[in-house]
Amino acid sequence: MSERAYTATSRIALVLGLTGGIGGATAKALAAGGWQIRAMARDPEGARARTKLAYPVQWLRGDATNPGDVARAAEGAALIVHAVNPPQYKNWRGLAVPMLANTIAAARQSGARIIFPGNVYVFGRDAWPLADENSPRHPFTRKGAVRVEMERMLREAAPEVRSLVVRAGDFFGPGAGGSSWFAQVIAKGGRNLRKIVYPGQTGAGHSWAYLPDLAEAIAKLAALEDRLADAEVVHFGGHWIEPGRDMAEAIRRVLRRPRLPLRNFPWIVVYLGAPFVGFLRELIEMRYLWDVPLRLDNKKLAGLIGVEPHTPLDAAIAACFEGTDAV
Repeated sequence: MSERAYTATSRIALVLGLTGGIGGATAKALAAGGWQIRAMARDPEGARARTKLAYPVQWLRGDATNPGDVARAAEGAALIVHAVNPPQYKNWRGLAVPMLANTIAAARQSGARIIFPGNVYVFGRDAWPLADENSPRHPFTRKGAVRVEMERMLREAAPEVRSLVVRAGDFFGPGAGGSSWFAQVIAKGGRNLRKIVYPGQTGAGHSWAYLPDLAEAIAKLAALEDRLADAEVVHFGGHWIEPGRDMAEAIRRVLRRPRLPLRNFPWIVVYLGAPFVGFLRELIEMRYLWDVPLRLDNKKLAGLIGVEPHTPLDAAIAACFEGTDAV
C-alpha cells in the first residue's frame, strides 16, 4: 500500500461524471457511507439544478479534459471515482485515455485511490462462459482495446497511484438513462412501452448490473483500503439472466402485461446506417456480447465484502419504471 494511503479521517470523494448513471449511483452510496462528495462540471450551478440531490455535494467548475482542473478538484480527496466517458462512443480513445491520464496525474499528486467502473468489453471469445479477474483480456473490438489500455494505465501507475477496477455487466436501474440498453432499447417508453425489443439471442445468457447494487458494492470496497491491493480488480456478479428472454418475462410480470410483444432488435437498420454513422459502427462491434454467454465470477468480491448486494430482479425492474412515461 502507498505511504500516502488515506487515513480513517480523510473522507472526501471526488466523483468525475456524477451526472451519469454509475457516477450518480456511486456518489449516493458513498454519501450514505459518510463520505463528503465533491464533483466537477463546466457549469456547476446548472449541474446542481439538474441533479437536485438529497445529499450535499461540493460542485467545482472544471473540465475532465483539463489536467489542471482535475488536479485542483482532487486536492485533499481520498478517492477519485473516474466515471466520466465520451458521449455515444464518439472519439473514445481520443477522449477517454487523456481523461484517465489526467485523473492518474491528479491522484499521484493528492494520494487518492482511483475507483474505475469497468465492464466486460475487455474480454474476447476466449474468456467465456465464466470470467474471473485473471481471465485473458483479448478483445477484438476497438472499444474493448481502449478499455484494456485504460486498465493497463492504472496497473502501471501502481504502487505510486492506487486503483480499484470493478468490472460489471450492462447497467440498468434508476438514472442509467442514455447509457442503458434497458432504458433505450429493451423497455423504451417506460411503463407505457408497446413492445419489448431484445438485442441478442434470447436463449443466450447475459450479465446485468443494477446500479444501486453495484454502487453499494463499490462503497463497501472503498471502506476496505487496508485490504485492497495497490492495483485491485474485482468482478461484480449482478444479475445473470439465462436465457435472455427471462428479462422480457420479468418486464411483463412487473407491468402485469403478460401479452406484451417481444421483438428482435432491428440490426439490419444499424448495418445499413453504419457506413454513415460512427455510433452505429460501434454498436455492431459490441453485438457479440448479446449473442454469447459471458458471466462474471464474483468470488473475489464476496471474499472482500461478504454477500454481494442484490436487489431481486422484479424489484429492480420496478424501480426502473418508477415515474416513467412514454417518450
